[in-house]
Amino acid sequence: MRQARFVRNILLGIENLLLHKLRSFLTMLGVVFGVGSVVAMLAVGEGASKDALEQIRKLGSNNIIISSIKSVQDESASTTHSHLSIYGLTYDDHVRIIQSFTNINRVAPVKLLRKESRLGERAMELRVVGTTDKWFDLVPRLILAGRILVESDDKGFMPVAVLTEYGARKILATQSTIGQSIRIGGEYFTIVGIVKSESGKAGNMQIPDQEVDVYIPMSIARQYFGDISVRNTAGGRESERVELHQVIVEVTVVEKVEAVAAGITRMLQSFHRKEDYQVSVPLSLLKQAERTKRTFNIVLGSIAGISLLVGGIGIMNIMLASVTERTREIGIRRAIGAKRSQIIFQFLIETIVLSTVGGIVGLGIGILIPALITYFADMPTVITMQSILMPLFISMCVGLVFGLYPAASAAKVDPIIALRHE
Repeated sequence: MRQARFVRNILLGIENLLLHKLRSFLTMLGVVFGVGSVVAMLAVGEGASKDALEQIRKLGSNNIIISSIKSVQDESASTTHSHLSIYGLTYDDHVRIIQSFTNINRVAPVKLLRKESRLGERAMELRVVGTTDKWFDLVPRLILAGRILVESDDKGFMPVAVLTEYGARKILATQSTIGQSIRIGGEYFTIVGIVKSESGKAGNMQIPDQEVDVYIPMSIARQYFGDISVRNTAGGRESERVELHQVIVEVTVVEKVEAVAAGITRMLQSFHRKEDYQVSVPLSLLKQAERTKRTFNIVLGSIAGISLLVGGIGIMNIMLASVTERTREIGIRRAIGAKRSQIIFQFLIETIVLSTVGGIVGLGIGILIPALITYFADMPTVITMQSILMPLFISMCVGLVFGLYPAASAAKVDPIIALRHE
């Protein structure tokens, strides 16, 4: 009996709203745009933050990346012709890091060089990464063919190379890849593998690998290319001596990462007279990005919530006008025995139906907008279940809250006065 009465009241509410289609539609637009904007803004914010967080996670939450950088003195001195800049991390720093900290699992030294590489008639400049087998443990990448560097390559001074997919496609074209000899600088290397690499930045931190990388054993990089690099510029010739360009450290547990990073910084300060290094902690960047994400979502949600508030005020305004228009109807219903609670319930149903339908339509718009943004702007967007259910629930609450006062006003109408109303 109660269920039948409830369904009848809903149908009656819909029928009353359809008597004024245009007015109901315009009133509903506030909720439609409010819900649509909430869903769209949360999707854009979630997509942007997820993309940033994913880039940071690629660096490794347990990793610490120490990079060689030119100090201010070196930058000013490099303007002098034929000046040799000596800066950055040393082989001794690598050894000290391994020996000084017990919470370290693996350490990968990295030497970076730019060399022209040639295979037959094809040539291109590649970034040569001299490192050990530990690199591929700390910067895991998908192996597409062959193998990666192993410990025996470094110890045995093996002239082998692992290419990235991009470099392999550019320089090898349709040739059989594994086993080919490639000339890097003036030396020949045997290609033993191809890996898929990532590129770009994670926050203000450069991802360790690039599309144009070729990986060779550290021992071979030192033997063939040494520590001094010379580059011709418009103003003359720049020479610099850098032993290691990077050292990537993996800490045993995440909780110790920041403490180990602080310890490494203090140790480097003791052995370097100038600040020619930079210690980067992806974990700190990850925490900062997560905090930024929460703040971003709160701000976007608040802005979009204002639209829902405006929509709720519109509903209240229209329902108050509806109460005035239907005063005689209310009087008749009260005269034939309708209780005040039934009048309140009837008007609440109308406002909830109005806001719920508006919320559903708004969801459709909110889902469509991120899809269009992704398609036309190539910007990642992510729609979560929470970003769908929350705005819909809020829109229903908006109808309930902003419908209470008009419904209470309708219930307070004196039936005698209402029957006289024209």
